[in-house]
Amino acid sequence: MGFLWPQSLWLLLLVPAIAAGYRKVLRRKRPATSSHPGLAASMRGATRRHLPPALFAVAILLLLTAIARPTAMLVVPSEARTVILAIDVSGSMRADDVAPSRLGAAQAAARAFINTLPGTVRIGIVAFSDDARLVQAPIAEHDEVLAAIGSLRAQNGTAIGSGILASLGAIFPGERFNLDEAAAVPAPPPTPSDASYAIILLTDGQNSVGPNPLDAARLAAGRGVRVYTVGVGTEWGHIADRSGWRTPVGIDQDALQEIANTTRAEYFYATNAPDLREIYAKLGASVILERIRTEVTALLCGLAALVATVSATLSLFWFGRLL
Repeated sequence: MGFLWPQSLWLLLLVPAIAAGYRKVLRRKRPATSSHPGLAASMRGATRRHLPPALFAVAILLLLTAIARPTAMLVVPSEARTVILAIDVSGSMRADDVAPSRLGAAQAAARAFINTLPGTVRIGIVAFSDDARLVQAPIAEHDEVLAAIGSLRAQNGTAIGSGILASLGAIFPGERFNLDEAAAVPAPPPTPSDASYAIILLTDGQNSVGPNPLDAARLAAGRGVRVYTVGVGTEWGHIADRSGWRTPVGIDQDALQEIANTTRAEYFYATNAPDLREIYAKLGASVILERIRTEVTALLCGLAALVATVSATLSLFWFGRLL
């Protein structure tokens, strides 16, 4: 918890002063009766006598704290968000080590992911192989996005950097991205817009053509766009050409981790279809919820009012007076 006016916290010193005054008043009072009740009755009497003032002191403590305008990190639903699903459609996505195929499992998980998102989230689809193309511009009509996912077909190489750039182009239409500048400087921290934009990049391989993915990730970070990366496949995955020659296909996990780290996002790895569905479920929570620091003064004031009301109610019920 933080405070917008921390200098006001010195007012909390009034609470010990009030407590000391209360004890002084009690010492001046004399018992109203000479009877000697038992221990249990004495404890009940002490509880009734001190509980309402104690609760009232807590209410004062909360109000004095509220004067300092406290803030807290809260997880809240995002009202506006654009999510780009950048999906690898290289030839290696035909491998069937992830049933029914890597691409088929990715499409099924993406469909389930989209169905969990609220209708306010705009979703776009980018497919990348030797290059990258925008299959579906960001749109809130999720039925059209689902249809676009079903149209994906495996092709040739893997251009991860191009996939990131095409995703940025979908988020910021008409903007030009200078990779030379990105390569010359370290990745800047994400800007506040990272609460509104996210790219979920899924691939089963390593960059084989096109721009450097890390340079593209730096551009994304500079614009407040987080790039969540998902690696899919197993160590024994392979594809076969027409002659029957089997070619192993692996994942550059270090590169995917670095892309995610650069944009302050996360990297996930799936070796089967259930893993992939679980990852997308986690990503759903990540992209539709955001952590924001907000002022909670009203919350403390409301709590103080509730505690004060309880204090007054107990005092009226037990003693026939407010305090």
